[in-house]
Amino acid sequence: MPHDKTTASAADSSYHDHRRLKAGAAGWVLLAGLGVSYVISGDFAGWNIGLAEGGWGGLLIAFVLMGLMYTCMVFGLAEMSSSLPTAGAGYGFARRALGPLGGFATGVAVLIEYAVAPAAIATFIGGYIEALGLFGITNSWPVYLVTYAVFVGIHLYGVGEALRLMFGITVVAVLALVVTVIALVPHFDAGNLFDIVPNDAVGASAFLPMGYAGAMAALVYGIWFFLAIEGVPLAAEETTDPKRDMPRGIIVGMAILLVTGALMLVLVPGAAGSEAMSSSDNPLPEAIRAVAGSGSVVASIVNYAGLAGLIASFFSIIYAYSRQLFALSRAGYLPRWLSLTGDRRTPWVALIVPGTIGFVLAAVTGDGGLLINIAVFGATVSYVLLNLSHIVLRFREPDLPRAYRTPGGVVTTGIALVLAVVAVVATFLVDVLAASITAGVFLLFLAYFWFYSRHHLVANAPEEEFAMLDDADTTLQ
Repeated sequence: MPHDKTTASAADSSYHDHRRLKAGAAGWVLLAGLGVSYVISGDFAGWNIGLAEGGWGGLLIAFVLMGLMYTCMVFGLAEMSSSLPTAGAGYGFARRALGPLGGFATGVAVLIEYAVAPAAIATFIGGYIEALGLFGITNSWPVYLVTYAVFVGIHLYGVGEALRLMFGITVVAVLALVVTVIALVPHFDAGNLFDIVPNDAVGASAFLPMGYAGAMAALVYGIWFFLAIEGVPLAAEETTDPKRDMPRGIIVGMAILLVTGALMLVLVPGAAGSEAMSSSDNPLPEAIRAVAGSGSVVASIVNYAGLAGLIASFFSIIYAYSRQLFALSRAGYLPRWLSLTGDRRTPWVALIVPGTIGFVLAAVTGDGGLLINIAVFGATVSYVLLNLSHIVLRFREPDLPRAYRTPGGVVTTGIALVLAVVAVVATFLVDVLAASITAGVFLLFLAYFWFYSRHHLVANAPEEEFAMLDDADTTLQ
């Protein structure tokens, strides 16, 4: 694929001295924990809105199709992250395969996803806190402000400490899911799954109460079960042995999420009813209260631990957006001051700037569903480009050293590519305004690249060096 004409110059050593991450902070177990941590909030809240869009049948179809898409994509990411281990991750992979424009487009799409997803999660954290009735706190901007301030602050302190704390919080959240399963299994009734009255849409039935269009719209919420697992490779420069640990960590994380997502999808509406769960801000404890009574101690335990799950994802996606912004800025695609790191080797500017934007979005909208739609649009665009990158690299660079190879090769990522294109279309079906505004922001970023940053790239940034090695090889052939 032809590369865009860009201008890059090497930065001196002092430039990179102020832009270094801490190596050796994570092994494969922490990486698997990071993968689960990114996503686990999706088990606690957000997915259930898909019941209102497509009914249980529509959400089931969405879960199966999006689970297949993510699984296929994760195998491709495992291969690329073992070959090109840099903090740029998705941007770095696409930069090598699709050139500077393709790399920047992928990085920006990921950045939109990761900057907005924590804002959505912040509104769900507010919902869980309000349900606990703590100090009369409501789901509002002071909750969002404290949440951002505390967890951005921990990341500023140090990556090793942040990853270990993240892992501990994630373990608590997984235990809450286990407790939820134990509490709801005795009350499961398949009839509860289909208690939404069908409308007059084409194809409407008890299984698909909103018809075929509803099933398509539910795809966005099927994604919420897995959104951000693709962020694991962003830890490459802080991993002990990325060629070995990256594939193992991301695949184990994905396997855990498939199991936990399926259990929540079946048991929560199966115990409390799809209709009741379709509009809940805190579906897991609400489902337990529906079957065990409003004073249920187990529900309160799950409510507190569910808060841990939301915090785990919020906390870890902050890590992800900071590393993606750091990498794009370090290479000159975005203003270089955004990649500055402090004495503790944490990208402090890249932590604070998107955090501020996310807080404002949460405070102004207060609408987790809307913010999910924005985040998912960015995610699905990046998935199209990531899967395409794997396919291009397989054909154009068959001899690229690969410590791990995707089972099924390009057929696997080809399946993910087709499903990602379908998912992009689905975002417009759910909320055409949110998708259109996000697409407009995306195009503004591309205009910045085209008219300015492509002429000011940093040639010796790691992602650019990987791409230049490829260009040199191509020239010699």
